[in-house]
Amino acid sequence: MNRKSIRNKIIMGISLCLLISISIILTGCGQDKSKSDWEYIKDKGTLVVGLDDTFAPMGFRDENDEIVGFDIDLAKAVGEELGIKVEFKPIDWDAKDGELKSKKIDCVWNGMSWTKDRDKSMSLSYKYMNNKIIVMSADNNINIKDSSELSNYKISTQADSSALDGLKADKNYDKFKDNIKEYKDYAAAYLDMKAGRVDVMVIDKVMGEYTYPELKTSDYIFMDDFYAVGFRKGDKELTAKVNEALKMIMDNGKGKEISQKWFKNDDSFIVKE
Repeated sequence: MNRKSIRNKIIMGISLCLLISISIILTGCGQDKSKSDWEYIKDKGTLVVGLDDTFAPMGFRDENDEIVGFDIDLAKAVGEELGIKVEFKPIDWDAKDGELKSKKIDCVWNGMSWTKDRDKSMSLSYKYMNNKIIVMSADNNINIKDSSELSNYKISTQADSSALDGLKADKNYDKFKDNIKEYKDYAAAYLDMKAGRVDVMVIDKVMGEYTYPELKTSDYIFMDDFYAVGFRKGDKELTAKVNEALKMIMDNGKGKEISQKWFKNDDSFIVKE
């Protein structure tokens, strides 16, 4: 066999391998595209939930380092309704959009506030919970009845939080904005308040009254803060399936049972579609 013949056979072999590889790739891509977002979840049998595991009582670690909370129990109940397993994966909260897009998680479910910006970047469930933004203090003599009164106090809150959004959206923000001090988390804000360096803490009602029950809650409420589950933009079928399961849970009393477990027999937080 001459060199030219050998070279031609090698070239033909390489070409055949390339064609087979391209065919496999295209076939795989075609299969992925043909599957709906819900079929993708059903096929793998698991819904991976991304969360910040420090947000009590929605999702946090107990004394045994187990992830527990209201949203944890609610997600498990939804999984039972849908016939799939639910896996909980702690994430960097600031990177949640990237975690969704890369499919490292399938949804964000952890006391996430419904906002117009998130509605543009994610497919959101219906608003299943109505939280409030409140003012708390270690001084029982402080009772804020109107936000204008905050001009007389040093205010603490968590950076990049719904509570900070509530402060900024308030009609009297210009009167007290210079009094606001932002912290990396509410634990740091709480410690500064206990030390007397700030007077009040603006915080989510569900977290504040669960984590710091010894503090006094003022009469003034900044705003409603609705929670929703966030999915990849375009995952409409999965969002609809979870909405159906949530509605079932709220209607059959399971949602009320979970709420009363975590909020001291108070089920006023839950919202029925």
